Amino acid sequence: MTGPGGSTKWLVGFTCLLGIFMEVLDTSVANVALSNIQGSFAAGTDEVTWVITSYLVANAVILPITGWLGNFFGRKRLYLTCLAIFTLASLGSGAAQSLSFLILMRVIQGLAGGAMVPLSQAITFEAFPSEEQGYAAAIYGIGAICGPILGPLLGGWITDNWSWPWIFYINIPVGLVAFVAAMTFVKDPSYLERPKGKVDYWSLLFIAVGLGCLELFLNRGERYDWLASPVVQVFLGLAALGIALFIWRSLTAENPLVDLRIFALPEFSGGMALIFVAGMGMYGTFICVPIFVQTFLRFTPTWAGIVLAPAGACSMLAMALAGFLVGKVHVRILVGAGFASMSAGVWFLTRISLATDVAFLALAMCMFGFGMGLVLVPIGSESIRRIPPQLVGTATGMFNLMRNEGGSVGIALCTTVLAQRAQFHHARIAEHVTAFNPELQHRGVALVRGFFPRAGLDPASMPGLAAGLVGAEVNRQSYLLSFIDIFAFLAASLAVALPLVLLMRHFRSDGGHRPMLH
Repeated sequence: MTGPGGSTKWLVGFTCLLGIFMEVLDTSVANVALSNIQGSFAAGTDEVTWVITSYLVANAVILPITGWLGNFFGRKRLYLTCLAIFTLASLGSGAAQSLSFLILMRVIQGLAGGAMVPLSQAITFEAFPSEEQGYAAAIYGIGAICGPILGPLLGGWITDNWSWPWIFYINIPVGLVAFVAAMTFVKDPSYLERPKGKVDYWSLLFIAVGLGCLELFLNRGERYDWLASPVVQVFLGLAALGIALFIWRSLTAENPLVDLRIFALPEFSGGMALIFVAGMGMYGTFICVPIFVQTFLRFTPTWAGIVLAPAGACSMLAMALAGFLVGKVHVRILVGAGFASMSAGVWFLTRISLATDVAFLALAMCMFGFGMGLVLVPIGSESIRRIPPQLVGTATGMFNLMRNEGGSVGIALCTTVLAQRAQFHHARIAEHVTAFNPELQHRGVALVRGFFPRAGLDPASMPGLAAGLVGAEVNRQSYLLSFIDIFAFLAASLAVALPLVLLMRHFRSDGGHRPMLH
């Protein structure tokens, strides 16, 4: 496959980057504004979280079938439609007068945005010649990585300084620019053909039920104590049934929505497994670090976002380097070094304490971010190098699905581990904190006197106040240890994924065309 070359490819890449950035940004920009949205609509906590969940469910449902939709309607036409719908839904989200209408707009946003990302990725890959696929992957990676990093920072700043509707309104000028640019520069490839035969509605039903319920299971499971809840059990059962039926239908239907033959290529199936693990580590880390610094180091939301900024800066540096090296350096070296750097950065975070400073966190984020850049670019380019051109849209849809689902699994695991390990550590520490420990009583009273040197407290009330202070410290130390456990788990998961790197296949920079699957 060869692209148009010249300066047009960079204009196409910039156009697609705008779409990717908007969509990925909106997966996290509303998180920090939930309390403000809740107050505006007098909603309960469980109700307002559907602002996030509905978007993620819609994303998951549309991603696998984006390739078929792009072939059916044409990539340019579908991309323009998604840009227009996403922008209008952003306007509707900001202007919502009720929570139910806001959730409806978020569903529409999720459907349009979910299709927009793999379309952007496919269009970008088509625009660049095969020897420059690394640069195309780097353009995609900038949006995919910087969106989750800037989302909480931008959302917090806008909410604090303006109001929560503006987290949606900011999409409007970007969407308009992207629409005009796409109209001008994006072209459909000549080989794109409309799928023949009837639409396989059964596949559409099965994937909607399977992935929709899977996303509900992952996003609502921790809130309802996982399998202790009958509702969560139903979500899991429907997810397993829907995905199984979708796979069966895709392998047996005459004209399936998703051609699963692409998984016969080892570099593609290996790349999907690797991007799943990378997504788990990326989203898990980006969720846990801001929670830790805001809860225990008393950082503001803005500063919590700034802590993640070095990861974004180093990611862009690494993506530029990887874009140049793809096809010249063996892909296993690049991806292996990336996972090693990500794992080392997260492992570095296992040394956090309640006195951790910004410099320490920035160093860890630099290591982690540099690894992400080295991972995302070669996987994004080399895993689809041999995919037939007409199936590139399907491949990019699956790529983004695996990244998103890996992120959902990572977030679900981290929140669960945080709660359960905090209880474990609290019980272990509390074994040594008893009323019959004279040394503890002595130090507790000294602690009270240190906090309240001139309070004039009755000596009889000091032990009770000391017990309260000690109990609060036990809670803090318990959660600190649980965060350390989470970072150790994420580091181990990233390290364990390294053997999968062997499935990646190296293609020389002059590797030319993709052979067809048979």
